[in-house]
Amino acid sequence: MKKIFSLFVLAMMVLVLAACGGGNDGASEGSATEGGDSGETKTIRAGIGLNDSHPQYLALLEWKKIVEEKTDGAIKVETYHSSQLGDDRAMTEALQLGSQEVTIPSTAPIANFVPEYSVFDFPFLFPNEQVADKVLDGEVGQKFLDKLEDQNLVGLAYWENGFRDVTNSERAIETASDFEGLKLRTMENDLHLDAFKALGANPTPMAFGELFTAMQQGTVDGQENPIPTIYLQGFYEVQDYVSTTHHIYSPFVFLMSKEFFDGLTEEQQTIVTEAAVEAGALNRELNREAVAEYAEELKAEGMNYNDVTPEARAEMVKIVQPVLDEYAEKIGKETVQEVYDAVAEAEAELAE
Repeated sequence: MKKIFSLFVLAMMVLVLAACGGGNDGASEGSATEGGDSGETKTIRAGIGLNDSHPQYLALLEWKKIVEEKTDGAIKVETYHSSQLGDDRAMTEALQLGSQEVTIPSTAPIANFVPEYSVFDFPFLFPNEQVADKVLDGEVGQKFLDKLEDQNLVGLAYWENGFRDVTNSERAIETASDFEGLKLRTMENDLHLDAFKALGANPTPMAFGELFTAMQQGTVDGQENPIPTIYLQGFYEVQDYVSTTHHIYSPFVFLMSKEFFDGLTEEQQTIVTEAAVEAGALNRELNREAVAEYAEELKAEGMNYNDVTPEARAEMVKIVQPVLDEYAEKIGKETVQEVYDAVAEAEAELAE
């Protein structure tokens, strides 16, 4: 419980910072800049979909602190959690339009803007977090960040959402056949939809903010998300089973409006970028602590918790392989192979 307490302490820091005027959980008025001189104060509206106890939000507060301190207040950061500014897609579009400055979505909704990002949602691509770190923080990860500029977006760093697991109110997922007929909420991502259809489920894309009520009312049987999200959103109140399918490792991408980024000085661009990397390291650390702690909390809340065996995952891989082959054609076989090669290289290096 010590780690849970450390998260609690950080959450209290969030409240202190907000009370001091460093953050803002309400609607923002005015433009992103005040005044027209080079010494103007620039305001960043940073929105995420998850709540204010999630490691992502705690790390966002760290990013805010670093940026405001290192720019001597020349940049002010307002933080918004719990989809206050809209869902991932809406916030990403707001960045493109210049009406919002920062959001940190998973790669799945980004694929609606840059199709190549679908490769990161290939089921069972990453074997563990360490391999994911090495690939995303390396040359291949940077190539994908560079692809965002054509969409009027700037990718500053990769953060961690984590391995996605399945919850539902019907049965434990122990083998691929247990997916049969389950109505599962997924993100708005064609690859996710097609992969779950191949497994026999009935996937339903739905905004995250609508999910709890949909499960409560039986509109869907379940959903798939990382353990911290499952616990912090209180899904144990409306779900009976959680199964560690680990079907996708989901990164977050720290996005900034290109229009806003280009308006920063070189020094400010360096500060916001380095701060995103630094706060991202905190996000990963907190997220991995939270996975272990919250898994135990879910059990304590009465959820039936089961670990999916490697053999069962191998069966799932075989079933979804035709879907992956199809999407490799759409994305570009060379791009997909480059990512798989980077995964294999990272595995080999970490095994030495």
